[in-house]
Amino acid sequence: MHSLEEYDLISPESLTVRYRPDCAVYHMTNIGGEGTMTSFEVFDGVELVYNDFHSAYCVSGKGTTADVMEINHCRMGRFECDFLNGTCVYLEEGDLAVNMVKNQTKNPCFPLEYYSGVSIVIDLARAEHSLSGVLKDISIDLCALREKLCAGNRCFVMRATDSIEHIFSELYTVPDQVKFGYFKLKVLELLLFLSVINPDEHLAAPRYFQKNQVECVKRMKNYMVCHPDCHFTLQELSERFDLPMTTMKQCFKGVYGTSVYAYMRCYRMQRAAVLLCQSSESVSSVAWRLGYVNASKFASAFKQVMGLSPMEYRKRHRLNGAEIVRAE
Repeated sequence: MHSLEEYDLISPESLTVRYRPDCAVYHMTNIGGEGTMTSFEVFDGVELVYNDFHSAYCVSGKGTTADVMEINHCRMGRFECDFLNGTCVYLEEGDLAVNMVKNQTKNPCFPLEYYSGVSIVIDLARAEHSLSGVLKDISIDLCALREKLCAGNRCFVMRATDSIEHIFSELYTVPDQVKFGYFKLKVLELLLFLSVINPDEHLAAPRYFQKNQVECVKRMKNYMVCHPDCHFTLQELSERFDLPMTTMKQCFKGVYGTSVYAYMRCYRMQRAAVLLCQSSESVSSVAWRLGYVNASKFASAFKQVMGLSPMEYRKRHRLNGAEIVRAE
């Protein structure tokens, strides 16, 4: 097995590796959380990797000069691709991206602080030989695929479709007894699918954002979550962070997948849920902490997001054995 560190796709300083008979498991920890990458060699030169992160960041390596293609499918969360040319593009749930590792990206970022998906890493020179003799009627030209999808250092992004869902969905539930045969079939199916699509039909799909704009909306998000009791207007945010209103709204949705107001509403309710579980504060007190002067409006908003009223949510978690302590 050619491990991911040999391709210099991940930073060895930030991980521990366990080699099992059938796979390599990379566990990364950083200031933002942790993540696991479980890599299986499917063919010589082809590795299938399951990614599971509960972190805002993943420290990557410097990349390889070899001809290596990386195909990523986002199952949950969001994946920020931060390119050295100063642009960013985002994978949303169900999206697929094809990129040559030489088209170097900076450290991967997960704006929602969680991410799961599958990566398929292909060393074109080695895989060309191993794939050529798999099945008589299957012919996959990896170099032609590279030129079609990644010419000019392009990162090809295909937004979620039923076809992508069909290819990847069963990879997340495949039984252990048949996983290697299934991996082979799915990799071949994916490469055949990509070899016949028309990339021109998807060129307008990805929306790229300038890195300085992305950093601006991230500062804005951090400012808002540090002041959850304040309900800022879009105009106030636009002026405070010196970002035109339309650009601000488009870029925020591009980074976080939702509007400013929807993001903060969900954040406040998630924070309220923690307070309800970890303290004995009254619902009115929790509402006040989060900027709601009207407890009934807070309760209505909480139920819409969390599916239960604040008191029902607290009661259920007490019944489930949650320890109640007074928050500082």
